[in-house]
Amino acid sequence: MDNEALFHKFVTFTTAVHEVTHELTKDIKPDDITPVQYSILEYIAVSQPVTLSQISDCKHISMPNTSRELKKLTEKNLCEKFNVAEDRRKQLIRLSEAGQTMMDGTFQRIGRRFLERIKDASSEELEDIQRALDVLQSKVFYGE
Repeated sequence: MDNEALFHKFVTFTTAVHEVTHELTKDIKPDDITPVQYSILEYIAVSQPVTLSQISDCKHISMPNTSRELKKLTEKNLCEKFNVAEDRRKQLIRLSEAGQTMMDGTFQRIGRRFLERIKDASSEELEDIQRALDVLQSKVFYGE
């Protein structure tokens, strides 16, 4: 296969992923948090526990701004920092109970939108989608 054509398909695919993600999450965040704060909470929810630098790197936010936003989220009782037992200098961040409850509800609403989007897919197509997602996760979107 032509690698350049494959790359162009990948670019088209990732653009579509961003568009669908926007559609699935439109109007989903609570009114009392900013879009940046929601983005941080979403990242923590799927990757916790995380470090400040992991959030900063993944969300493309400077360390001082990440720290400031985390402080606001901690004050809203949506996340919490805790020390690593083996290295007390290192702090990890996780959702608080209230933050976990909020994000669980948010993901349930997103899940309903996703299921509505794929409602007309056959069993075979759903299996194809699952296999495609598994391949993409293992070959393209794997962690470091």
